[in-house]
Order: sequence, then C-alpha cells, then structure tokens
Amino acid sequence: MGHPPDSPSAPAPAGTTAIPGLIPDLVAGTPWPHWALIAGALAAGILLVSCLLCAACCCRRHHRKKPRDKEAVGLGSARGTTTTHLVQPDVDGLESSPGGAQQWGRLQLSLEYDFGSQEIRVGLRQAADLRPGGTVDPYARVSVSTRAGHRHETKVHRGTLCPVFDETCCFHIPQAELPGATLQVQLFNFKRFSGHEPLGELRLPLGTVDLQHVLEHWYPLGPPAATEPEQVGELCFSLRYVPSSGRLTVVVLEARGLRPGLAEPYVKVQLMLNQRKWKKRKTATKKGTAAPYFNEAFTFLVPFSQVQNVDLVLAVWDRGLPLQTEPVGKVHLGARASGQPLQHWADMLAHARRPVAQWHPLRPAREVDRMLALQPRLRLRLPLPHS
Repeated sequence: MGHPPDSPSAPAPAGTTAIPGLIPDLVAGTPWPHWALIAGALAAGILLVSCLLCAACCCRRHHRKKPRDKEAVGLGSARGTTTTHLVQPDVDGLESSPGGAQQWGRLQLSLEYDFGSQEIRVGLRQAADLRPGGTVDPYARVSVSTRAGHRHETKVHRGTLCPVFDETCCFHIPQAELPGATLQVQLFNFKRFSGHEPLGELRLPLGTVDLQHVLEHWYPLGPPAATEPEQVGELCFSLRYVPSSGRLTVVVLEARGLRPGLAEPYVKVQLMLNQRKWKKRKTATKKGTAAPYFNEAFTFLVPFSQVQNVDLVLAVWDRGLPLQTEPVGKVHLGARASGQPLQHWADMLAHARRPVAQWHPLRPAREVDRMLALQPRLRLRLPLPHS
C-alpha cells in the first residue's frame, strides 16, 4: 500500500535542494503587503544591474589603450625629391620660434624683375596671423625707397586676420639702383574716422635678393616703424549717389594735419570722364588754419551708365601762394583708384542714396596726376536721366 501524500516519511524528489513551502511561508510571515515586496524586489534588481554595468565600464576604461598624440611627420623621413628648405614650415613651428617675431604675423609675396623694362613686379599674395585677439580690417601699402611718393595700396579686407590680397604692383627701378633699394610693405587696420592702426611691417633690401628668377616666399613681419613718414594732411568728405536720377553729391567736411603756414586753404572738386577733365567746383577759403572746416555740398549729374568711367579728384589748394603750381595734396576716387579711395567708392555704390563719410590721407599731386594720365579737357555734354 502506498503512503499518503502528506506523510512525513515520504522521500524528497531527487535533485531538489529547496525545502518545499519555505518561500510561501516566508512571504506569508512578513507583515508587508505583496505589492511592496514586489516593488522592493524590482528595485533591488535594477540596483544590482546598474552596479554590474558600472563595474564593467570601469574595467574597460582601465584596460583601454591611451590615445597617442598627433604624430609630427618629419620631412627628412619622407621618400621622394622634396627637400625641407623648399617647403613652407608649419604654423606651430613658427609660433614657437625664439624672438617672438611671429606676433606680428607673416606675409607671402612674389618678386620678379624685368631686366628689359627695368621694372620690378611685386605680387602681394596673402598675410596670416596678423594680430591675436579679435579680427581687424587690414590693407597693405607697398613702396620702394628709391621712388619717393610712388606707392600702391590694396583694398581693405573686412574682419579677418588672414587676408588674401592677390594684387600686383610695379615699380621702375634701374638696375644700377637695385643694390641700394629697399622694398617696404606696411599693413594697417582700416578705421574710417580715425588714424589707421599699424599692424606690422616688412623691409626687404633688394640688394640681398636674387632677382634672376621669380621668387615667392613667406616673410615674417616686424614691428611697425616708430615714426610714420611725413604726411601732407587728411581730408574728410562724404559721397552719395542716386542711380535713378544720376546725382552724385560730394560733401567736403573738413581737413586736418595740413602743413603750417597755409594762408587761405580751400578744396577743389574735379570730375573726370574717360580720363578727360569734365566738371569742377571749389569751396570757400578758410584763413590761417591747418584744420579748416568747410561743410559744403556739391552735386554732379552722372548717368549710371558712366559712373564706372568717372574719376573724382579732391585737391587742397592755398590761395595765399600766388606762384603755387601744385596743390598741397590730392585724393583720387573711382573705379581706377586703389586702396581706401577704391573702398570708399565701392561703399558708395553698394549703399545707394545713403551718404558715406570717410577720412583720406592726401597724396602728392604729381603721384595722382601720373596715375590719372589725363588727356585734353572733355567738352561733351552727356544725356542725363530725368530727376
């Protein structure tokens, strides 16, 4: 006869290690409700899984190989025909060079001398790392020591420390003067209503350069000269152009820094068309001052179709010198101008119907006249649009 199922003498099934009825008895003996026990079990499980994941991440991070720094590739280990002295050095290497010359930036330019015409072509390519700590509006001014009064200015590049110029200028230098000539490139931060801030300077003696071949190099810029070349003064005026009516308004505001001793300075405004004198106006004279204030407006009718063929010249004269053959200085604006005057002309066309004012340094009259290459006076009356 078999034993009853609940008999205490019945053997336990093989492989069973738990005591039958132990877990139900423990659950029944606890004073907490069933839902609280289930929630506690879930929380304990989540905590256990989180601890296991954290331990695995720490072990993986500990055994992970540390990243190597960027390798510096040496030019000497590269196979080929490239040599180290023909390759532009890295920027980091230049910044860490002794002497601190890199704080003024670098300038890339090309030099080519034509022995037939005895002209040197200076190609301004670009500049880099002009000044740390904010952007500037740079432009460059190029001149040669043996050609006083002859210089070239690039256009202004807005908001950058690495301007790309891509401009070329020429200077006539006889071969006999090359050993004693010095090429000077000055970089400035353009400011419309105040003096322009020097950013750096390059002085390159041409006698130390091999001009038998076309050269293109990066040169470190040095600190600007302590004293700027003597200026003949500055002139402030505004330009306004209305394309629909063809009205070009020039407001001569004031001048400053004129040479002392001027008796009655005044400003003559001339308009040229196709390299011929066309129209002119002049302000009233101001007695005995090197900083005259004019505030006079002049309006010229210029058709929009001819505005790119017009040259505008403002010249400061002194009526107190009866034998004077040249003005104190001139400013040339128009599509054929360069540097700041070209930028002012472009701003006027880009902001039609709005006056654009700016200070301009006066340049020697002969330099401006040579660049203009004026022909006999124009006597043609052009058809103008209706106002």
